[in-house]
Amino acid sequence: MGCGVAPIAFSLLPPLPPALRARRLTALTLRELRRLAIAPVPPRSEDWEGRVYGRLAAVPDEAEPLQRARLLAALSVGTEIIHLRHIVPRFREAAELNAALAAFAQANSTIAIARLRQLDRRLPSGPDAEPEAAIALRTRSRILVISEALAEHASYFDAGAPA
Repeated sequence: MGCGVAPIAFSLLPPLPPALRARRLTALTLRELRRLAIAPVPPRSEDWEGRVYGRLAAVPDEAEPLQRARLLAALSVGTEIIHLRHIVPRFREAAELNAALAAFAQANSTIAIARLRQLDRRLPSGPDAEPEAAIALRTRSRILVISEALAEHASYFDAGAPA
């Protein structure tokens, strides 16, 4: 009886409007990204990317380009955060990174960007830091990706309730 009633019930319920589905997907991704930022152990980048790619595929065709852009920005920021969490402790700057990520998780991208810039200035640079120079350069590029995405989509990253 239940198996027969369920399809009828689902056919009676109207599907969610595309704009609402897209808003829900972006909001869910933002909540997860904030949790990822302050998680004691970040997920694997493949797991994060798989979830966000799945959400990108689920975005309705009628969604605004801005909503897709925000999901892509969240994808990039999450991936870079995961990589930074593995690299930065090598430079003994984990506290600085954690402060920036905590500000991000509290929906304050301006402070997060400022703290990421401080972290960038503290990383070794120059010819005397040769063995670590390549790693520091990659780290700087990851910090720049996050900072640019936070600045470009500040209204998205600062919206909603903090993690």
